[in-house]
Amino acid sequence: MFYSIRWRLLFSFVVVIGVALGMAAFFASRAANTEIEQYQDRTEALRSERLQAMLAREYAQSQGWQEAQGMLEQIGEIYSQRVIVVNRGGQVVADSHSLLVGRFMVGPVKSDRRLVVVGPGGDVGTMLVNPEPLPGETEVLPVETNVPSLSRIFIWSGILAGGVALILTLFLSRRILAPVESLSRAARALAGGDFSRRVEARSKDEVSELGRTFNTMADELARTEEIRSSLVADVAHELRTPLSNVKGYLEAIKDGVVSPDEATLESMHEEVLLLTRLIEDLQELALAESGRMTLHIELCDLAELARKAVVSIQPQAEAKDIKLRMYAASEVLIHADPGRIGQVIRNLLVNASNYTPSGGSIRVVVNRREDEAWVSVEDTGSGIPNEELPHVFERFHRVDRSRSRATGGVGLGLTIAKQLVEAHGGKIMVSSQNGKGSTFTFTIPAGTGPNARSVSSQQVP
Repeated sequence: MFYSIRWRLLFSFVVVIGVALGMAAFFASRAANTEIEQYQDRTEALRSERLQAMLAREYAQSQGWQEAQGMLEQIGEIYSQRVIVVNRGGQVVADSHSLLVGRFMVGPVKSDRRLVVVGPGGDVGTMLVNPEPLPGETEVLPVETNVPSLSRIFIWSGILAGGVALILTLFLSRRILAPVESLSRAARALAGGDFSRRVEARSKDEVSELGRTFNTMADELARTEEIRSSLVADVAHELRTPLSNVKGYLEAIKDGVVSPDEATLESMHEEVLLLTRLIEDLQELALAESGRMTLHIELCDLAELARKAVVSIQPQAEAKDIKLRMYAASEVLIHADPGRIGQVIRNLLVNASNYTPSGGSIRVVVNRREDEAWVSVEDTGSGIPNEELPHVFERFHRVDRSRSRATGGVGLGLTIAKQLVEAHGGKIMVSSQNGKGSTFTFTIPAGTGPNARSVSSQQVP
């Protein structure tokens, strides 16, 4: 418990407050004592000068020291000081404590202040303020007052301030660390597999920013977990049907229900090809998403790559009576992996052919604008509903759920195309009108210009 941030913060505050109060008390006490001593010295000096003047005036009026004793006794009671007056012969003529009257001073006597009393004929005596006790005299201690010392005041003030600071620190540390503790609990829940936990981040300070970052991370982890679970389920679903078909054929042949003729073997071969294509697509997608796919970059003609892709899809289009047309500039140079870009164009053409009805048309356009080359594949198929557009590049997504794997593919072609285009630093987009057809367009940095890649073999970042 004592290793927590709250207790360390509390201890740090207490130490800082203690040091600050101690230093402030030390310097303030020194300054205050100095000021008080100076004030007392000035006050006592002024008081002594006034008493000196009063004694001189009294001596002048009475022509002697007859009234001096009464005056000094009153002064001693009022100011808690001892005052002695010695005449020119060294005899004590007045003592505020009435102890030395009549005695003669032998030698110099130390005192806080020594003032000469001047009469009509010159110096008539000396006034001693707080003299040291003479030999054989009992020392008279000054009267103590009940005014507390400055050190005691500072000590109690420090204790009080420290207590208040301690309470405030406990309160403030609880408020400051509450979001951190909430974040810690949410992180433990997230580590335990609860992806629904979030933290409140209402303010604009650094801790709230950390909370918002955590929430973003939790959203991404939840989405990744959902995609992972969905991927496992989708792969199992896609593999189940062809495997079940092959298993059914083999069991039927084994039981003698079906003869292993050419038609049966062709059907089994088609199911095996479907499995092979699915596994290859999954492998390519895994390489692209993990950043381990190697691209062999070279200078190539995007228009020529599109022409080859159109030629490869021509038999499938003719079988469905689909008009396949291409419009391209004479030469559109790009720095890219020609095999991968050709695969992107073929995937888009196969997708367009699968969703274009008999008698429809597919148009391929290749061109260049500024430092960017682009390919557009436009079909006259059924189109894509608006709510489906954000999901067309997701794994195993089919707009028409009723299509079979033979007519609609396995649902990975567009996903792979998107990964390959982005691996080349390009973008892929789709626009569609429901019932009128769709247009898929991807862009690639052109071969000449600031965004063009150098001719080399490179690993996708």
